[in-house]
Amino acid sequence: MDVRLPRLGEGAESGVIATIFVKEGDQVRKDQPVLELESEKAVATIPAPAAGTVGKIFVKEGDEIKVGALILSLAEDGAPTPTPAPGKPMIDVRVKEGEPGAAAIAVEPERPAAVPPPAVWGPFGAAEFPIVHPAGVPPPASPSLRKIARELGIDLHRVPGSERGGRIVMADLRTFVQRLQQAALAPRSAPAAAAAKPTPPRIDFAKWGNVSSKKLSQLRKAISAKMVESWTTVPHITQFDEVDVTKLMELRKKYASKYEAKGGHLTMTSFALKAVIATLKKHPIFNASMDEAAGEIVYKEYYHIGVAVDTEQGLIVPVLRDADKKSTLELSVEMNTLAQRTRDRKLALEEMQGGTFTISNQGGIGSGHFTPIINTPEVAILGIGRGAVKAVVQKERVVHRTMLPLALSYDHRVIDGADAARFMVDLVQAFGAITDADVKI
Repeated sequence: MDVRLPRLGEGAESGVIATIFVKEGDQVRKDQPVLELESEKAVATIPAPAAGTVGKIFVKEGDEIKVGALILSLAEDGAPTPTPAPGKPMIDVRVKEGEPGAAAIAVEPERPAAVPPPAVWGPFGAAEFPIVHPAGVPPPASPSLRKIARELGIDLHRVPGSERGGRIVMADLRTFVQRLQQAALAPRSAPAAAAAKPTPPRIDFAKWGNVSSKKLSQLRKAISAKMVESWTTVPHITQFDEVDVTKLMELRKKYASKYEAKGGHLTMTSFALKAVIATLKKHPIFNASMDEAAGEIVYKEYYHIGVAVDTEQGLIVPVLRDADKKSTLELSVEMNTLAQRTRDRKLALEEMQGGTFTISNQGGIGSGHFTPIINTPEVAILGIGRGAVKAVVQKERVVHRTMLPLALSYDHRVIDGADAARFMVDLVQAFGAITDADVKI
């Protein structure tokens, strides 16, 4: 059987092979890891779909491959390896194991139906409808669904399946047709050619002196694309303020060792999570997203908070789910575990999706104020800088207090400046409202 790259998750269509664990001739068991693939912000392990002997390996470490690409051939245990007729592809069809006459039968696969291009593909061109099932192999769907697709001129290779194994059902076909219709009705005033980004010219930097170069990693490419998308499509505004965290520093000193014993780190991010959640509940627009296709603002009734983690490969944002339902200790332990798994590149894509608000704390590095970029489709992000002892006037007296810089970037399409100012005022108060009862174990 041919082993191909399966779908890795929503929005993940390719990756770079980081490690190959097997070699030609190796015996493998079902679900044994055969390679590691670096895909955007995660490293995924690809398992063997069945037990058998590795035949030919068609890829090497460092190759960039897409979903459906041929990885290796595998001779299943107890089954002969079929030999296709010259020039004719073959599908491996077997009767149930143990039945007499179990053998491979050569069957010519269905030819994919030609899909007529709609009048207008939309702003991103045909890339909106990529091939999601391997070419030369019939997409997984019932005969009746294939018949409907042929009559409509729909190429099922482009229809993502929602059932197990990527199987396509009627709801998937209906969704695809709706997307085609939306693309066909897109405004003609913005054709794909006008929206295409011109290729930048190559510059020979070596003519001015010695240089060295390093190929962009998949992670750095993903970060670059995400930041460009956010910065060019969302009007950013940043609101600045400071909060007195002198009492919080005392609480941290009092409970830090107890948190360490429980597997967590009591940090300023731990306090920020509690303060942010309390403030989001007062200002639900900051926990929302804009659905441009529907022309709606989606208010979320859950609080999944992303926390930016600095790694050697780049910035990664795992998500703490249902953060409003967890204690400061639970959040600190989970955050510590997620951060370690993030640095080890062991996160699944799902663990970086679904966030409603993001916190980026650069205080540990030593930075002060900065302007964080929104992690779309969220509408706001909080940046935290380094706390510093300052002379502050309180009740006509000059006292020394530890002041923490805050920077709130928000989507000005959804949030007005007055809303952001009110959010920041309430956030500062929420920091000040954290007491011993919120932290003690």
